[in-house]
Amino acid sequence: MLVPAAIAFVLLVGPLVALLVRAPWARLGALLGGDTVLPALGLSLGTAAASTGCCVVLGVPLAVVLSGSDGWPAPVRRVARALVTTPLVLPPVVGGVALLLLLGRVGLLGGPVFRATGFQLPYTTASVVVAQTFVSLPFLVLGVEGALRGVDRRFAIAATTLGAGPWTRFVRVTLPLAAPGVAAGAVLSFARAIGEFGATVTFAGSLPKVTQTLPIAAYLALNTDPDAAIAIAVVLMVVALVVLVSLRDRWLQGIGR
Repeated sequence: MLVPAAIAFVLLVGPLVALLVRAPWARLGALLGGDTVLPALGLSLGTAAASTGCCVVLGVPLAVVLSGSDGWPAPVRRVARALVTTPLVLPPVVGGVALLLLLGRVGLLGGPVFRATGFQLPYTTASVVVAQTFVSLPFLVLGVEGALRGVDRRFAIAATTLGAGPWTRFVRVTLPLAAPGVAAGAVLSFARAIGEFGATVTFAGSLPKVTQTLPIAAYLALNTDPDAAIAIAVVLMVVALVVLVSLRDRWLQGIGR
């Protein structure tokens, strides 16, 4: 097993090592502070934070519903979970096309809104947030659902005997016990959002200072300034590694449940 395991490890870690070796460390500060990279960095951080907030607001209730789905018919439960997790395996460009067909100016929902108000969501900063939320929401739902399933129900039962209603039990008992799962899911969603490329460039485009996030800026810089592209890639890699190391496998535990 050691030989194929070693090959797999090199295949996974080798590109990251090459990226660090070839990084222009002497010019890293200047490259990241350039007129293109700095606005993209600010936009990525802002939209990733906003999409993470959307994931928490929308994902926690969805996770609560799914965690209580044991009484549903098995086919319904399986289909519901499959639909929620589809963005994890869906090609990002396909996700962007699907968002256009739903929220674009001729989309199922976006079309009537555009005809009535003249407003169109695609190619705006808000569309970046929507695309990032679409691809990162499943990470939070899976993490929170796993955390909720791991909560000892005896605490909720004890709260009920003391007269606590459903909302009080959830806010004061269940949610605090599941808080580490919520935090882990939120951090993982943030990391996924800040690295999103395919759905964003398809649904939101690449308008400087409007929709051009760090991954898009890195892709465009490959043709004009490879060193800048490498510098951006290093930043994105560091963010991903910090997030995964800080979670200490909590996201895997949540998915396993």
